[in-house]
Amino acid sequence: MVKMLQDEAVHYGLLIVGALLIWIVGRWIIGLVIRIVRRALTARHVDPTLQNYLASIISVTLNIILVIAILGQFGVQTTSLAALIAAMGLAIGTAWGGLLANFAAGAFMLILRPFKVGDVIAAGGTLGTVEEIGLFATTIVTPDGVVTYVGNNKIFGDNIQNLSASQIRRVDRTMQVSHEANVDDVISRLTQAVASTQGVLQTPPPEIWVIDFTMAGPVIAVRPYCTPENYWTVYAAMNDVIRSVGSQAGYPAPYTIHSVNQR
Repeated sequence: MVKMLQDEAVHYGLLIVGALLIWIVGRWIIGLVIRIVRRALTARHVDPTLQNYLASIISVTLNIILVIAILGQFGVQTTSLAALIAAMGLAIGTAWGGLLANFAAGAFMLILRPFKVGDVIAAGGTLGTVEEIGLFATTIVTPDGVVTYVGNNKIFGDNIQNLSASQIRRVDRTMQVSHEANVDDVISRLTQAVASTQGVLQTPPPEIWVIDFTMAGPVIAVRPYCTPENYWTVYAAMNDVIRSVGSQAGYPAPYTIHSVNQR
């Protein structure tokens, strides 16, 4: 009896020692793999947020494999355990389909980088400045200061307009003038006023021309160019330029004439 207990103790002792060795060596290998992956991602200038998440996924996956290997050391039927884990993963994936879709879209955005923090974008029905690119949602601050959280899948599955990607932006404004106004004089005044406005680029030059005609008179397009960060400043300045030019020229305010014929 004592001999049998001694044999069992030695047997399980060896199993425990083997399991500890597997755990120590496995954890060392996992750490080594994570370090290699991080170095590779850093060398490719991958976003730190994506680096951390990929490292977490790899770490969790390898640790699960390590635990299954240790259980196998004690004679546990790991085939059934692996099937159970796979079934749980499938169930969780089905239940959290939307959340996982947002995560996948966030990972792709971090890899493809259609925009970065600080860019002004129009995506997912929201226009504003990107404050944070999360794994599940992107934080956008609208021009009126509203913090908006947009699901990554909604952004990635729709058109993305990056208004900061180009070096220049065009401001589109119009000026309605009356029929009595001298259009050439208005264009000349606008050209001088727009060109001297702070923030307006000289190259390409501002575009000022008659874009349309209405019942009130000609409509003049006022289209200066500026850098993305000066867009709203120049936009507001153009309204002042249009107002001041109209006032200084002394032209009458536009009005619509209706003729009524009575029979």
